[in-house]
Formats: sequence, structure tokens, C-alpha cells
Amino acid sequence: MTSVIRHVTIDCADAYALADFWSQVLGQPLHEEDRPGDEEARIEGAGLLFVTVPEGRSGKNRLHFDLQPQDRTRDEEVTRLLALGATLLDDQRTGDGLGWVVLADPEDNEFCVERSAAERER
Repeated sequence: MTSVIRHVTIDCADAYALADFWSQVLGQPLHEEDRPGDEEARIEGAGLLFVTVPEGRSGKNRLHFDLQPQDRTRDEEVTRLLALGATLLDDQRTGDGLGWVVLADPEDNEFCVERSAAERER
């Protein structure tokens, strides 16, 4: 018998606010019972659990998400995510259209945006 990963748990200062950001990023709803001020918030469809903790983040993320846009280009997705509140940390795009972009969510958790599947086929 084996185990499955039920959730990836993300410690944060404001579980609902960070879950709401990621809900918009992923196009997945927050759990119907989650409300502002709750100490936990879930995005069940993505297997993400956000938990409010008293201490802040220290050091570099040991785990991060690599996002692949589904219905737009990498560059269009970066623009959308910046408008949602992400911050640009590093731009690894190259002149030939390859590469990725490193962003941070509102609590400074790093994540990358890669090229879409359509862009990879070119």
C-alpha cells in the first residue's frame, strides 16, 4: 500500500488572501466554506492548503511552482499575473523566445512561468 499527497501546504501570513490570489492565478475556486480571516483556506481542485502561521518566511523557497499557461502565451500570462499582484523577480527569457520568468506571489513565494504548450511546439 502507498500514500498519496492530499495537499501541498503553504504557510503564510494571511491564508485567505494568499489562497484568493492563487485561486485567480489557477482559475480554481476557493473551498466554499473559506472566508476572510480564516486560519486555513483551500483550493481543492489544485490540492493546495494555505495555513496562517505567526512567523514569516525565511530564506529561499525549497519548493516552487512552474506554471504553464493553457490559453495564452507565456508573456501574456506574465502580464496577467503582474496585474493580479505578482512581483517580477528575474527574467530569463531569451531573444529566440525560450526561457522563463520568475515571479513572487503577494507573500514573496517564488514561482516560474514557462512557455505554453503551443509555444513549445513552434
